Amino acid sequence: MKRLKRKKENAGVGLNGNGSVTRETDCGRKQKLTEIHQALFSDPVDIETLRRAAASKGGLLTNEVRRKVWPKLLNVNVYDLPPKPGRDVRENHKDYNQVVLDVRRSMKRFPKAMPVTERAVLQEQLTDIILEVLKCNPQLHYYQGYHDVAVTLLLVVGERMALAMLDTLSNHHLRDFMDPTMDRTKHILNYLMPILEQVDTELHDFMIRSEVGTIFALSWLITWYGHVLSDFKHTMRLYDFFLASHPLMPIYLAATIVLHREKEVKKTECDMAMVHHLLSLIPQDLPYQLLIGRAQDLFHRYPPSLLAKRATLQSHKSLSISTFQAFRVSTLHQRPDSVLQRLTKEQVFNSRHASRHSGQEAALSRDRGQRWGRGNRLVKMAVWGLSATLGVAVFAVAQTALDWGPEVLQQLF
Repeated sequence: MKRLKRKKENAGVGLNGNGSVTRETDCGRKQKLTEIHQALFSDPVDIETLRRAAASKGGLLTNEVRRKVWPKLLNVNVYDLPPKPGRDVRENHKDYNQVVLDVRRSMKRFPKAMPVTERAVLQEQLTDIILEVLKCNPQLHYYQGYHDVAVTLLLVVGERMALAMLDTLSNHHLRDFMDPTMDRTKHILNYLMPILEQVDTELHDFMIRSEVGTIFALSWLITWYGHVLSDFKHTMRLYDFFLASHPLMPIYLAATIVLHREKEVKKTECDMAMVHHLLSLIPQDLPYQLLIGRAQDLFHRYPPSLLAKRATLQSHKSLSISTFQAFRVSTLHQRPDSVLQRLTKEQVFNSRHASRHSGQEAALSRDRGQRWGRGNRLVKMAVWGLSATLGVAVFAVAQTALDWGPEVLQQLF
């Protein structure tokens, strides 16, 4: 009896891996899903609520939700996606060989249990979407690590949506990394040390003395940590955050990671090689939600506009930063998917109707032409008949006139 009573009391209460009660967590999860769906069905879409959800604890929770929210964060219309790239995208492409090499080396980015044949198909799709974006945007230049961003999108949202999202990201959040030189990339990395100096002067000075620089964070920045994280769920969690944030947020997260490891860094020999080795090996068990919250706090306390006043950050202008405000505003006026679907159906219907109407007009025009042609032939025949009749009559009159005399003939003609 006591056992049954205990079961009744514990109904709806779950235990997590540590044995703690998770009822509150489940309630929070359901509440968050409700808020996300309400935001998606709002007209216009409540993009600010979606951004908060993506950055808050747990992120967007599931891949099903990500497939609905990620496009909205980038202002991508899921009912107006680009077609799948054709095979001709590979022909005479200057980056083809390098892209293929990088894609082949990306096997660890795919789930271990994925069948080899399925992975091979996805790698082919990955190659094609990268080349298609580069083909459609000749001002963009491929960099090693770009495929790490592309494969994350592909695994979550599929080929066509990944293509549309990658195109948008390449022209906004990732734009500074896609120049022919690394000058703008170095410019973004140069924000790291000023952030550290604002928070922990001792740590900042130690790193300056070691001459470690910021190159240890390069792969973090340009792949959005996809290249350095072994657990895909952590990668997706960070992509939720970055897609909803300012383009510089990955560098603020880099600062929080270094600050989080402050004791390890200070215990290391003050030597460039030693410090670089320590920092370049990112721990796989970092408390990402805690670090995300700290990165947001640092961003609000020390915004890019404040840090950019430093002389070292004024030499190069960031395209990602300069276009972000306009991009952010453009995402605020999106219609919900239900409306987009209806509008797309109406557009298709009107297009087909116009096509049929045009076809009918063409048929009527051909019919008129045929009737006019037939009418012309009838008129011509009538004219020819009339001419022949008149000719006979004139001939008869002329003959009579000849009989009557030359004077009458001269009067007639």
